[in-house]
Amino acid sequence: MEQDEEAATAGEDAHSQLMYRIERPVYDENLIRTKLLHRKNNSTTLRQRLAEKFQCSSEKAKAAVLSFLPILTWLPSYPVKQYLFSDVVSGLSTGVVQLPQGLAYAMLAAVPPVYGLYSSFYPVLLYTFFGTSRHVSVGTFAVISLMIGGIAVREAPDSMFYSIPANGSNTSAVLDVVARDARRVEVAVVLTTIVGIIQIVLGLLRFGFVAIYLTEPLVRGFTTAAAMHVVISQLKYMLGVKTQRFTGPLSAIYSVIAVFSNITHTNVTTFLLGLGCLVFLYAVKVLNERFKKKLPIPIPGEIIVVIVSTGISYGMSLSEGYKVDVVGTVPTGLQPPALPDFSLLPNLITDSFAVAIVGFSMGMSLAKTFALKHGYSVDGNQELIALGLSNFISSFFQTFAITCSMSRSLVQESTGGKTQIAGFLASLVVLLVVVAIGFVFEPLPQTALAAIIMVNLLGMFKQFRDIPSLWRTSKIELAIWLVSFIASLLLGLDYGLLVAIAFALLTVIYRTQSPKNSIMGHVPDTGLYCDVDEYEEAAEYEGIKIFHSNSSIYFANSELYVNALKEKTGVNPQHIQAARKAKRKHKHKESSPVKMYVKYEDEAVTHEVIPLNHVVEEQKNGQLKDNCQESSSDEAVSLQPLAAVHSIILDWTAASFIDSVGAKAIKQVIKEYAAVDVRVVIASCNRNLLAELDSLQFFTGDMATDMVFPTVHDAALHCQRLNSQPPAAPTGETSPVTEGESRDLTS
Repeated sequence: MEQDEEAATAGEDAHSQLMYRIERPVYDENLIRTKLLHRKNNSTTLRQRLAEKFQCSSEKAKAAVLSFLPILTWLPSYPVKQYLFSDVVSGLSTGVVQLPQGLAYAMLAAVPPVYGLYSSFYPVLLYTFFGTSRHVSVGTFAVISLMIGGIAVREAPDSMFYSIPANGSNTSAVLDVVARDARRVEVAVVLTTIVGIIQIVLGLLRFGFVAIYLTEPLVRGFTTAAAMHVVISQLKYMLGVKTQRFTGPLSAIYSVIAVFSNITHTNVTTFLLGLGCLVFLYAVKVLNERFKKKLPIPIPGEIIVVIVSTGISYGMSLSEGYKVDVVGTVPTGLQPPALPDFSLLPNLITDSFAVAIVGFSMGMSLAKTFALKHGYSVDGNQELIALGLSNFISSFFQTFAITCSMSRSLVQESTGGKTQIAGFLASLVVLLVVVAIGFVFEPLPQTALAAIIMVNLLGMFKQFRDIPSLWRTSKIELAIWLVSFIASLLLGLDYGLLVAIAFALLTVIYRTQSPKNSIMGHVPDTGLYCDVDEYEEAAEYEGIKIFHSNSSIYFANSELYVNALKEKTGVNPQHIQAARKAKRKHKHKESSPVKMYVKYEDEAVTHEVIPLNHVVEEQKNGQLKDNCQESSSDEAVSLQPLAAVHSIILDWTAASFIDSVGAKAIKQVIKEYAAVDVRVVIASCNRNLLAELDSLQFFTGDMATDMVFPTVHDAALHCQRLNSQPPAAPTGETSPVTEGESRDLTS
């Protein structure tokens, strides 16, 4: 009874399973082109296509405007009752965080703190109109600010602004801080202008895809190194010691050495105040993370630190009485627009590209993350244009380059932000401070800003957890992460980024030059072909080798492809040709002496006498091996190459392109195999690759389209049918195809 039920269940399962049955002739490319597929007749001319492309209509004009100003797509239908309260709460929360971060990151950019406030207002306002992400918070960011600071210090070092006072010849040189800061602001502004132009041009040229070359392990390794640079740069502010700012290769090491060399000059008051701010901010961060579901808005630790430390500094006169470094003069009001000093442009072009690409990649990665989470899409090209316009237009109002901040974006999203109205309100919070109460922050200790910067970088240091994860999943991606981190840490962020990108591209070349090559076998009763070394069910067809390589064929790996083909199939045309030449050479020696060789089998000696006109070979996977070892004075020869392989199928399922060098290499190897009576056919070649072969004039001479098959199974059936009737052997030679080698593929 139970057996009947099991049989019935099995029958139901078999009946419910989808079945794939098809009966058709074996297709080759010649049959497909003449009978099955015919190209569409494209009658439109180039002039007509260009006219259609640039034809103006009201629909195209409207689409262009909406694409350029995404705010017009959602603002008219903005649900005030549902979204406004959430956006107001989110905007105020983000603005409270953006204010101290703007002041702090200006220190990283080597410009006075008020310029961080400018950079937290104008770009955020502009991004509201041009950006496509609803949740990212645009403005100052630690990594970009540090890159700008390194460039500004390089172009305007302290050594350029030392002067000897006119009233005393014995006094030491005095640093003109005002002139130095003004010059560094000029450098940062010009750099921002160029960054904006680059991003706009790349966006208009639809180059949003450039971010894909900054793979995630590369970006995470780079930002981790940048976080290390930032922390090292803030040590002197935490300790209150005076050291110069280093740039270029090994700047991080020089900075650490300089700080510890002067550690005996630590300002104890500065250190204690900074340490207290650090501990408080870390505790607030932990509480916000642990109770984020219960808290309506995160505890604004940064603004609390700014207010309390400013009050303590003002009340206790820390600057005058304890020599604590403070922010200093904060001008009230906005700066009038001014043209950048473009005389600095030639020295900043290369740096501008690095800042532009890093800024876009950071912003785009955050925008994609939030878009995926909330179910909408972002346009990479429009994001480039939005960031470019934010940087370019804002630079005329004395700002430095910006991008999206991870910590602020998380605040904006977690506090319920729905649209960029939240960002707009956050910029108004900053504007209020700049216009009305900026002077309040003049007593703010720099050590408090250093503490804010350090705590905000804790998330980046968690990226060290990538190392064990990548070790388990991908050694190559781990290498990219480590090279990006080490190069950026030791060589600086600009050279480190170039080295990391170059290494990432080299790994791509390495992967194409080191593909997995395999011999495929047929899984019985299916149309599937799998690696015979990996799967027990995969069985080779007798006399047929199916070679698969998971790479395209081009100039960098064509020779490697051919060598792997000969090695994997075990059939080397040169070896067979050499054996035939040796046969013809020795064919006339009819009275040659008998040679003897000895085999040792299970410790027993076996003597076999082999006439020289016979072949002593072992056939293993189609590869010929001569077991006859002669004396050093005689030449060991294979007299009659009995090739077990009569057909080779090149499985091009994984090949996506081929160039002229690769096509020539394939044609040459096909001719080499044809010379030793081994036919080579191509299977699973996609239509685009076939079009490339046509344009490369691959199918000329002995090469015809009937040697290309749409599937491996078509090619295998074709080779089996041709082998069932062996061709006549050339005069004086034996055909390499022997009876009994073929078998019915359909069984």
